[in-house]
Amino acid sequence: MRLALAAFSIVALSACSSTVDTLDAGLAQQTQEAVQASQADQPITGRPVDLEAEVYDAASDSLRFSGETRLRNIRQLTFGGNNAEAYWSFDGDDLIFQSDWEAINDRGCDQQFVMDARTGAGRDGSGAELVSTGLGRTTCGYFLADGRIIYSSTHEGDRQCPTTTASRTGQYVWDVFETFDIYVADADGSNTELLIGGAGYDAEPTVSPDGRFIVFTSTRSGDLELYRYEVATGETIQLTDELGYDGGAFFSPDSQQILWRASRPTGRDAVAYRALLRDYAVEPGALNLYVSDIDGSNARQITDLPGANWAPFFHPSGDKVLFSTNHHTLDQGGREFDLFLVDIDSGDLERVTFSGTFDAFPMFSPDGTQLVFASNRRGDRAPSRDTNVFVADWVETPSDVDLEFGL
Repeated sequence: MRLALAAFSIVALSACSSTVDTLDAGLAQQTQEAVQASQADQPITGRPVDLEAEVYDAASDSLRFSGETRLRNIRQLTFGGNNAEAYWSFDGDDLIFQSDWEAINDRGCDQQFVMDARTGAGRDGSGAELVSTGLGRTTCGYFLADGRIIYSSTHEGDRQCPTTTASRTGQYVWDVFETFDIYVADADGSNTELLIGGAGYDAEPTVSPDGRFIVFTSTRSGDLELYRYEVATGETIQLTDELGYDGGAFFSPDSQQILWRASRPTGRDAVAYRALLRDYAVEPGALNLYVSDIDGSNARQITDLPGANWAPFFHPSGDKVLFSTNHHTLDQGGREFDLFLVDIDSGDLERVTFSGTFDAFPMFSPDGTQLVFASNRRGDRAPSRDTNVFVADWVETPSDVDLEFGL
């Protein structure tokens, strides 16, 4: 889903019988072997950056802003258009992302691409490989443990880019196209097959670190709810059932919890929510974060902030969550989004980014040492509507050189 504001563009995360028979016969065994191999030398729990061993040149870290004590050596991987939802492969080598950047995509709406996490797409886009069909609109790509990819696409409903509700009505909304289904393909985009589909919206899939499950959002119940799909069997269970948008879910590092964004409209807001959903859209102005066990039990709200609090991802410890929010800029129009850490138990907040623009879609690398995110930031501090993908070293314990950066 894409959310556009006047000053800049924000790329957002945007019932059927499961189609387990479309998977390879040996998928369960492949998944288990892939997870064991990826975890052998890259523990999911992560490790801190070795600050003593590295030589850090603060003067050359031009994409880092004063106050960003948790980020070092920020590198830009894309260079134009709207690029977002960049997510790591299980081995930490590659990133899958969605893009409308003209250098790599002349189709008019988002497609899925893969790039090397070290070298990126390059200024000319030559390092980005198209892995979706090039038809329809796509969102929410992710890697499976065996190296294959999944993503959401409208291409079977219509080969053309779908018309957005925002363009029809002028409303500030995210589209939840009923033609979105979830597809699986080989790492190079070949052998595309329907994985999860049917009537209504099926999108926003992510995969558990142990490779067993996919969590996704669907309207198959008549509301936007979370569902869990078991990769080996195709068994699908519903995880949420309260009125409102439940989406953008991720698993904890130990694969025992899920984390997501949700709205809980009541009264007139509930009436407006239902009416907009009938037009295949949702208003993202009031979102907070929730955590539950992986079967949906023990659900609890972990933020209670105004504005849009979304794009969450677990810190490698599993005790904190990194997310994007505009709660602190609502008095200036709410167009600036920054990354914040929230402690799950205490609710304590720590601001992480200070670019003064848009920072969102954070994801820690499998070993916990790096962070990929999307931003409108530029090294020359010039205003920009381009949303690009960046990778930074994560600093678990800031030192004096971090605390004094830019001062």
